[in-house]
Amino acid sequence: MQLSPQQAEKLLKGNHAFSLWSLSMLITRLKGVYDINPTPEVLDSCCGELSAFITKFAKIMGKDYTLIEKL
Repeated sequence: MQLSPQQAEKLLKGNHAFSLWSLSMLITRLKGVYDINPTPEVLDSCCGELSAFITKFAKIMGKDYTLIEKL
């Protein structure tokens, strides 16, 4: 799944609860990066990292994947 920058920004600015611990940790880390420097370049970088993670672990994400699809 390829996230759009708008979807990534919703994840980074939102307060979603995910069941997959590693996804929650990734989003927490990226929120910190984006909060420090909220530029389009950083958003694109975060978007790429989130997309890569979701693509790699889509099969084990379950409800988390469904929630992200709806963003």
